[in-house]
Formats: sequence, structure tokens, C-alpha cells
Amino acid sequence: MAFIEPVTLHGQHVTLEPLSADHEAGLALAVADGELWKLWYTTTVRPEAMGAEIARRLALQACGAMLPFAARRSDTGALCGMTTYMNVDANNRRLEIGSTWTAQSAQRTGINTESKLLLLGHAFDTLRCIAVEFRTSFMNQQSRAAIARLGAKQDGILRNHQLTHDGVLRDTVVFSIIESEWPTVRRHLQHKLDR
Repeated sequence: MAFIEPVTLHGQHVTLEPLSADHEAGLALAVADGELWKLWYTTTVRPEAMGAEIARRLALQACGAMLPFAARRSDTGALCGMTTYMNVDANNRRLEIGSTWTAQSAQRTGINTESKLLLLGHAFDTLRCIAVEFRTSFMNQQSRAAIARLGAKQDGILRNHQLTHDGVLRDTVVFSIIESEWPTVRRHLQHKLDR
């Protein structure tokens, strides 16, 4: 059995479904909600490129490097974003939660918090990960604050880490949650959702 296998994760606010080509139209609508591709410090695709992005993520899944999900709202049933397990290191039981975007109308609704709770729970409780990473652009203040609110600790900044799609050098901020911190983080996230 592979370290990561497609799985559906159910919550009160969101269901994370294994990504498939059938999600293209719904995700194209979701990414148009807030025109997320216009944020220069992210790499969210335009609606017309959603099919190619799904194919890219599924190709990475096929070689064991990624497990992509589509996020579906529980209240309306609409697709509202994507997230993944990526940079999977099965030998060391580590992975990153990333390549995440959420439609503007679904932001600050509990969907992102619950998505992270579901993903972290599966990573630590089922996959027995020893650490889960989060990475974001130094310039993405909203993402950095959201990751810190999860209870992740900043490990450091990788300077000139990547070239963005338009050729700009990106500094990447690395955060992580380690296995011993998971019970406290789980309690914290559940408390946030219960409020």
C-alpha cells in the first residue's frame, strides 16, 4: 500500500474529495470568485486553465508526489477551492499541506480551518506523520497569518527560493507542526470551529 492514497475527508463545513477531471467546471467558477489569479504573490490559475491545472496535479499524484483534493461546501454543495498533500516524503513520514486556494466567498467561514483540521488529522492520526509543513510567499501576509493561527511554528525563510510564473524571485516562509504538537493544535482548531 502506498503512503498516500485518495481518500474523502468529511467535516461539518467542508468535504475534501479526491480531485478529478469532473471538478473542472465547478473549480473554474470557484477561482473566478474573487479573481484569485490576480494576486501577484500566488500561483492560482485562471478559470480557463483549470483543466490543465487539474491534469498537472493528477500527474503528480500518479507518481506519488502529491495527493490533491477539491473542497466542497457543506451548506451549498458548491466547490470552493483546492488543497493538496505535496512534497511527500514517505520514508521520513513527512509532507506539506499546500497549493491551497479558497474562493473569496468561502474565506473566513470556517472552511479553511476545518480543511486544515481534516488534513492534519489524516496526516498525523492515519498516516502517522512526524511533521507537516506549510510554505508560503514572504509577501503573502494573509497566508502567513492564517498558517500561524493554525498553531504552526515558523521554521525559517528560504531566500530566493523560487521563481514565480512571471520571473520574480520569491522568498518562501516555512512553517511546521510536529507530531508532539498535534494534540494541542487539534484542540485549538476544534475550539475555533466550535466558536
